[in-house]
Amino acid sequence: MNRFHLDRPDSPVPSHVSMKSDKSMGLPILFTGDIDGDDRQSIAEAVQRAIQSHLRKKCQCLFEGTAERGPVRLLNDIYTDLYITEGEEGEVNKEHEVRQIETASRRTQAEGPAIRCNDIFKPLPGQDKPIRTVLTKGVAGIGKTVSVQKFILDWAERKANQDVHFIFPLPFRELNLIKEEHLSLVQLLQHLFTELRDMPLFNPEEHKVVFIFDGLDECRLLLDFHNSKPVFKVDDKASVDVLLTNLIKGNLLPSALLWITTRPAPPDRIPPECVNQVTEIRGFCDPQKEEYFRKRIVDENLARRAVSYLKSSRSLYIMCHIPVLCWILATVLETMLTETDTGEIPRSLTQMYIHFLIIQTSLKKVKYTEEKERDEEEIFKLGKLSFQKLEEGNLTFYEEDLKVCGIDVTETSVYSGVCTQIFREEPGLNRRKVFSFVHLSIQEFLAALFVFLAATLHDLHKTAVDLALQSENGHLDLFLRFLLGLSLESNQNLLNCLLKKTRSILLNTEETVEYIKKHIRDDLEFSRMLNLYHCLNELNDTSMVEDRLPHFFICC
Repeated sequence: MNRFHLDRPDSPVPSHVSMKSDKSMGLPILFTGDIDGDDRQSIAEAVQRAIQSHLRKKCQCLFEGTAERGPVRLLNDIYTDLYITEGEEGEVNKEHEVRQIETASRRTQAEGPAIRCNDIFKPLPGQDKPIRTVLTKGVAGIGKTVSVQKFILDWAERKANQDVHFIFPLPFRELNLIKEEHLSLVQLLQHLFTELRDMPLFNPEEHKVVFIFDGLDECRLLLDFHNSKPVFKVDDKASVDVLLTNLIKGNLLPSALLWITTRPAPPDRIPPECVNQVTEIRGFCDPQKEEYFRKRIVDENLARRAVSYLKSSRSLYIMCHIPVLCWILATVLETMLTETDTGEIPRSLTQMYIHFLIIQTSLKKVKYTEEKERDEEEIFKLGKLSFQKLEEGNLTFYEEDLKVCGIDVTETSVYSGVCTQIFREEPGLNRRKVFSFVHLSIQEFLAALFVFLAATLHDLHKTAVDLALQSENGHLDLFLRFLLGLSLESNQNLLNCLLKKTRSILLNTEETVEYIKKHIRDDLEFSRMLNLYHCLNELNDTSMVEDRLPHFFICC
């Protein structure tokens, strides 16, 4: 039986429609059996206008850094198309994401046609079957969430996909907070979209609906596709994970379209037979990198100088493949190129991240008067959290995780751009905060800073190099780069601007350089050798690149 609910007297619903109370929800319910076609259409249009208005307000701005705390820019002003291509079904890349970035940077667009985010459900050339479920993979910060946001905004502004009647974004971070609830699909939407509590609910079986599940890698729901009970009606109640498995399998709303995004590292949690199309976001190609900097840095001269500088550093230019890293580099370069006496422009990734942390802390001091001792204490705690969770492989954490490291959750949001707080409160739901760093590389930088400040230093570099080479998926690669970079006196001097005092430890970098070169000569696989070359770059040593592989960074 089709049902709507009505919660306000002025909703555009025909007066002759019969109503019935649903005690479980505490809301009146509308039954639509005797509503004619015109009335149903007016109801659907009213609900659509409300949803589009809500999503337009929600998606029109892009918050850089911390959600709803960082600088605000209009998405349409800064959005740059990403290179999206067809992926391989069932493909699971277990390499560290930095390795995937560097591998992807060597690919050419000849491998497959580019797909625009608004065309994500359109069949590719040569495909004749309809696409119901799309799984989009991409490393952290590559632009999955922003692509989803652009898709939604263009629909809400009536610029694209107007054959779609309703779009419902259901991020897994939010679904995790209600995983213990037992409700119907109708009630799930009412929980997550307050607008539906004040409007008559459409019948989703009569309209073209898109559900977007962003962040499968962060999902803490069971998602048991083999043993979940079947659910076929939008009124049937079940746990959230059972509702999702039935949506994905097509038992529930088989006519609905589903877009699921995920990082590629975790094992696939969705059976291949439930996915019609796999796509991969590869980030910015070189022209898109330059386009982003022109949009991100308003001053044309500064933007041009920033791009010119990045092109002179192949290592940094490769990292610009990732949009979030472009934002970090743009933040640093815009500030330093604007100021006249800031010293030398950063030439390594470690220097960039030190300057980024300095800039973010300075921004925090504008709003909150803090002493340097407090900065050092809080950064040390964030570093401890970063290192512990990096060892565990966790990229998201909860309030109890922060408390273990002595972090006051009421103060964490002060570190705009360093730690992101995502918090949603719904009536009747458990209040829980979810935390993560803006990008994995920031977590790895803070982890390296923690180890540098706290670890025993006997053979620290050699041990770190050996551990990184022994890692099967390279998860310590970037951590190692940062740790080596922090050993340079110039970088420690930069840290003195941020911390009250550093350890002022000058390790024997010459010995470390020779140890790394010895491993490079061992004929390692490409990804391991490439990371060791980047390590030499962090130590300001380019001798092997110049002597043995003069075209190495051009080829990679």
